[in-house]
Amino acid sequence: MFQRKLRRFRRRSNGRDHSSHENGYMQARPRSNSFSNNQIRNNFRQTQSAEKLLEKYNVLAKEAMSSGDKTLGENYLQHADHFMRIIVDKNKNRDQNKVNIIEKTTPDNKPSSEDSNINREDVTKS
Repeated sequence: MFQRKLRRFRRRSNGRDHSSHENGYMQARPRSNSFSNNQIRNNFRQTQSAEKLLEKYNVLAKEAMSSGDKTLGENYLQHADHFMRIIVDKNKNRDQNKVNIIEKTTPDNKPSSEDSNINREDVTKS
């Protein structure tokens, strides 16, 4: 009968071959950074302060309410409320830190001159 020639590995048209396969598992290949121009990719936006975001969402809520979209306006007001809470919490922590710093810098319960005079009189009387 007619025997076929066995092809072990057929070349692929995209230039890849089977050399990256070993025992059915893919080997890890290092990625090239040809598109990065040796710059670190940073896809994160710059974060705005809570005060700016509060103002932004209040303006958006006002615009949504004036255009008649009550639901969107309420959504923006909830966002604004969230940032208001963040601001209040931040201010509370800042004030608490100031109090702690002031307490650390003041002398620790040293008696005043009046207190020391009273104590001396008590000692001399007895």
